[in-house]
Amino acid sequence: MDPRVWNATPEEVADRYPCDRYLTVPFRSFVRAVDVAAPVPVVYRWLCQLKVAPYSYDLVDNPGRRSPRTLTPGAEKLAAGQKFLIFTVAEFALDDHLTGVIADRHRRSYGEVAVTYRVSPAPQGTRLVGRLDVGASTTFERARRSALAVGDALMGRRQLLNIKSLAEATARDAGA
Repeated sequence: MDPRVWNATPEEVADRYPCDRYLTVPFRSFVRAVDVAAPVPVVYRWLCQLKVAPYSYDLVDNPGRRSPRTLTPGAEKLAAGQKFLIFTVAEFALDDHLTGVIADRHRRSYGEVAVTYRVSPAPQGTRLVGRLDVGASTTFERARRSALAVGDALMGRRQLLNIKSLAEATARDAGA
């Protein structure tokens, strides 16, 4: 199994993403994707929840606190520079993408990293793709990037599956 790709099509792996513009060092990309049986606006709204909690493995990523299972009022109000996960919002487009760059306080641990979560219409509802670009210039940074690929393969997959489940439940509850 290639820890850099999970459930993404070759086209999604090869595609360009907004996060690609933010690294000035050589980088590799990790791409995760999932189909969601919910409309794009519902899935995008759940992406905004990443300002509130990580939605992966809460014991590891959220010191044991459960990520909210309902939408947090106001979380959809995005602005450049806001914190989400270990990133700050670099740019976003409503019902299209949320892109961030590693927050300064996490750069020493993770190195140069940028991320884009992209939503697009799909026959079954929405295609949700997460792309993580991880830079590396030195041998140490390349080793760190390889370790990050394995960890992100587990955490990123869980995160997308949790967002999928919550967005689908929201859509069902709303009769969408």
